[in-house]
Amino acid sequence: MARQLEEQIAGRFPVGQRLRVLDVGMGQGTQALRLARAGHKVTGVERDPKMIAAAREALAGEPEGIRERMRIVEGDGRDTGVHFLPGSFDVVLCHGVLMYVEEPDPLLAGLARMLAQGGLLSLLVRNGDALAMRPGLSGDWAGALAAFDTTAYRNRLGLDVRADRLATLTATLAGIGAPLHTWYGVRVFTDTAADGAEIPADVETLLAVEERAGRTDPYRGVAALLHLCGVRG
Repeated sequence: MARQLEEQIAGRFPVGQRLRVLDVGMGQGTQALRLARAGHKVTGVERDPKMIAAAREALAGEPEGIRERMRIVEGDGRDTGVHFLPGSFDVVLCHGVLMYVEEPDPLLAGLARMLAQGGLLSLLVRNGDALAMRPGLSGDWAGALAAFDTTAYRNRLGLDVRADRLATLTATLAGIGAPLHTWYGVRVFTDTAADGAEIPADVETLLAVEERAGRTDPYRGVAALLHLCGVRG
């Protein structure tokens, strides 16, 4: 996932350009910090107090230069227009958020408005076209059968959430002026791994396989997650 984002940034912006990045639903700030360390100016938006506290704690341990490049805003991703002016960012991230939003189109339209011309919108969503894979591979045949005709599912936290279909998001991105540029699959082979499983000794080979599958048909189409990159026209 991080490699894919770096690839898109490197291919779209001049080497060494300090980008203005908005990370909506930044969680603990892992991706935001990675980009701040790379020299970019990052604004993270998060509404969960525990996540904000974790992000602030992580940021406090960074050198002063990195701390100065990262700002944390407590708020909801649907309220970006309240906090920021249109066109204020070169890159907008919205990773692992849409599954919790019942009506994602207004949120996505608001994020697209935050982008400067030629800016990159990076989305990480649950793949609604492959919801039967996880129950099917675990032998839950009833669950797999039910998953074919829905975009609703229960996640590993026990929450009832929703997935997005590639065709639907492609149409949405075109409609909000940030048409799909490219997309990847994420967690093609590793989605059924148990939470907290030990990292295998050959993890680099595993990552290489996932990276290759995530950009290769037909494998990427059955990934647990989709990483979509739209570009502001």
